[in-house]
Amino acid sequence: MDLGLQDRVYIVTGATRGLGRASAEQLVAEGAKVVVSGRDEKAVAAAAAELGENAVGVTADNADPAAPGRLIAAAREHFGALDGVLISVGGPPAGLTADIADDQWEAAFASVFLGAVRLARAAAGELAEGGVIGFVLSSSVHEPVPGLTVSNGLRPGLAGFAKSLSNELAPRGIRVIGVLPGRIDTDRVRELDALSGDAEASRERSQANIPMRRYGAPQEFGKAATFLLSPAASYITGVMLPVDGGARRGF
Repeated sequence: MDLGLQDRVYIVTGATRGLGRASAEQLVAEGAKVVVSGRDEKAVAAAAAELGENAVGVTADNADPAAPGRLIAAAREHFGALDGVLISVGGPPAGLTADIADDQWEAAFASVFLGAVRLARAAAGELAEGGVIGFVLSSSVHEPVPGLTVSNGLRPGLAGFAKSLSNELAPRGIRVIGVLPGRIDTDRVRELDALSGDAEASRERSQANIPMRRYGAPQEFGKAATFLLSPAASYITGVMLPVDGGARRGF
């Protein structure tokens, strides 16, 4: 199936590694052009180089109020258009409620929540009919993940914002979608498994609770996100799609 992505232009944040990187790779593979961002200048340059001529890198922190303007300007300067954004940020610090200090909450809110809201608002003002705004969220949108108190607090709120935005933008023909990863085999998830003190045992326990009995590959997540961002999904908006091997068994 042709997803209709040839020469369409997307911004993908947090694209130097993990789920953002996997999504950027799949978009480029389907013919799209991407502006990829991250906080580490060398990692951004390396990611853009590896993605090839249809990618450009911009060093930017999602918490920076100036980041949305810089990313949108880069898309228009290098590729002459903007068709969508995929907002992905690194996971906030792990820990229980008593472990997280106020400054950690504030930093996570600025990056995970407010930074995403800023970029979505800026994109909404730039996109034409057929545009799309995507959020990489978490399975914690539906149920808390043990040991990830900060993520459990912020991701559901961002999902609520995304759903509200989808209602506001739908009359303009602009879609808003969320993608909810479960246990995807990224560096972040491996780090979380290691926090238990026995990474292998933690992984085995998690896999036992996944109907497909395995972690997902980043490429599997990237393909799901790419479909939702594409014109092939033109009548899909306001959804929060779990990519979790069946771990969420409800609707």
